[in-house]
This record gives sequence, structure tokens and C-alpha cells, in this order.
Amino acid sequence: MIKVGITHGDINGIGYEVILKTFGDIRIAELCIPVIYGSTKVAAYHRKALELPPVTFNLIQEANEAEVNKVNVINCIPDDIKVELGKSTKAAGDASLSALERATADLAAGLIDVLVTAPINKDNIQQDAFHFPGHTEYLEQKFGQDTSKSLMILAKDDLRVALVTGHVPLGKVAENITKDKVKETIGIFNKSLLRDFNIDKPRIAVLSLNPHAGENGLLGTEENDIIIPALREMEESGVLCFGPYAADGFFGSGRFKSFDGILAMYHDQGLAPFKTLAMEEGVNFTAGLPIVRTSPAHGTAYNIAGKNEASEDSFRQAIYLAIDTRRNRIEYDKAHANPLRKMYYEKGGDNEVLDLTKEVSED
Repeated sequence: MIKVGITHGDINGIGYEVILKTFGDIRIAELCIPVIYGSTKVAAYHRKALELPPVTFNLIQEANEAEVNKVNVINCIPDDIKVELGKSTKAAGDASLSALERATADLAAGLIDVLVTAPINKDNIQQDAFHFPGHTEYLEQKFGQDTSKSLMILAKDDLRVALVTGHVPLGKVAENITKDKVKETIGIFNKSLLRDFNIDKPRIAVLSLNPHAGENGLLGTEENDIIIPALREMEESGVLCFGPYAADGFFGSGRFKSFDGILAMYHDQGLAPFKTLAMEEGVNFTAGLPIVRTSPAHGTAYNIAGKNEASEDSFRQAIYLAIDTRRNRIEYDKAHANPLRKMYYEKGGDNEVLDLTKEVSED
């Protein structure tokens, strides 16, 4: 059974609420072995504040002690930590990082199979050990190899949106979009659709940077100079990619339903329509790395923390997607582990006997 590591995120947000509501239905523990990196005392505080039914936790010291059909918890933070619902505090940031560091260490050691992260506050977590715009970049630094680049994919059912530029200020988006960057992102996206989502011959739609796809240079030249040449080169390599499409009409017309993946140029271009269409059950998936990590497609939601108003649907879907992705990767790698070797033979006469046991040089 797949062992799912779960970090508690910001203790002053809705992380514990969605965790408690998800595991309030113990049937989810029949699908995986959950290991929560957090605090049983903080969990108890949230449960009482939210007036939720009790969840029975199995307190363990190490991930390899996790038991089947139980909600396992590893305490990662001091018992006397102060919870201040709806507030950003340094203590909450430190607690977020403590859980994340312990979980990623266990993930690297193979003690858990996948990672699901509850939302963090990207500001209060900043310190010497964490100087990144978010989880995605942190995990790329931890697990990325020389040729491994991470890619943020937002997913719900058949809607999958990826970004050429992620956590980049809008004023710097254009300078960060290059032909090589677009090609690299399409390549990572295509491979993820094949291996992680089990889609044969995925079709990728690429959005434009400028309004109306640049109007042939009138409203910007990035489409003609960068995006279209990148698309043509990727098409020649066998990737089914199309565009560039103007983002407003693409989503407004429902054309997005005809594609397996949609590549947006920047954060809000992709996430605004995605969250409009799939906010309740959307999942953030980190592609391109050797590890599997998902998270709910929402933030700390300080404004509703402690009010019992948060939906756990997105968090539950994040667990499901992590499990499915792990299984898909295993099956894909197994199917492609020993591909048939191509063999070529010279055409002989009708009376010539062909020896199929003899290998032919490809020189």
C-alpha cells in the first residue's frame, strides 16, 4: 500500500481543518497509509475550536512505524507552540518548515512514497533554510537533478494547466519567456501527461502572452518571435502542441475541453480560469521531478481559519492524485523498461534462409 506523507502547513490557517475533515472518514486510510508530519496537540486544538468529531491518531516516532488502517502522526514541533488562528506568525512559519524538512528527508530516504503538502504562508516561512517563492521551487532544489526542472500543473479531471513562468512578478514575465524556456516546459508537460497522467499521445494547447495572440505583432512580438518557433520545433520532435491561442477566447468558448493539457505563459493567466472552473477540487501537482508531490489548490485562507467553513474536497483530491500518479509512474516505467530493439535486414533472394538469431550492425 502506498505510504502518503502529509505536512500540516501553516498552523494558523485551514491546513488542520482540511486534514481533520478528510480523515474524519477513516475509509481513506483503506486506500493508503497516511503519515502526518505535524502535532497531535495542534490537531486537538483545531478539532476543539472547529467542534469536529474526534479523529483517532496513531502517534509514531519514525515513518517506518506507520500502521495500516490508521492515521499515523509524527510530532515535528514543540508541544507548547502557540496557535493564533487567522494570523501570520514566525512560529507558524517555523512549524511549517520543521514538518516540511522532516517529510522531505523521509521522502528522499524512501520511508514514504509520495508527499501531500497543506498550504504554507510563503512569507513567514522565509529563513536561511527556506528562501524560495513556494513549495515547488524548494522541492526542485531538494530533488532536482542537473537535467530535472520542476513544473507546476493544476489539475482537476480532464483540465490540466501548466505554467511557463510560475512565481514571477508580472513585470518580469516577458523577459523570462524565451524559446528555449517554452520548449523545455512543453517537453516536461508532455512527459508528465504521458507518465504521470497515463495519457497516450497528449494534445497540448499553448496560450499567447499578449492580447489577441499579438495581432501579428501589433500588440506584441513574443508570439511571432518566440512562441510560434518553439511550437514548430516541438512539433517536429513529435509533440502534439497547438497555438498560440488568446487566453480569453480560449476559455470563454470552451475550447479548452478539446485538449489534454493547457500551457499558460504566466501564473494568473493559467490559475484565474482554472480556479474559476475547479476551485473546490483542484489540485496543484509538481511535475518534472523524481518524486511525487501534490497539494490542494488553495492557500492558508486565514480569513476563514477556525470558522469550520473550509472544504476538504481539494485536499482529498490531492491525496487521490498523489496515489494515482505513483501507480501510473510504476506502470509506465514497467512498460517502457525493455523496449523492443529495432533490427534491420538486407533483402535477399527468394531461396535465402533468414537467420533471426543473428544481430545486424547498425554502422
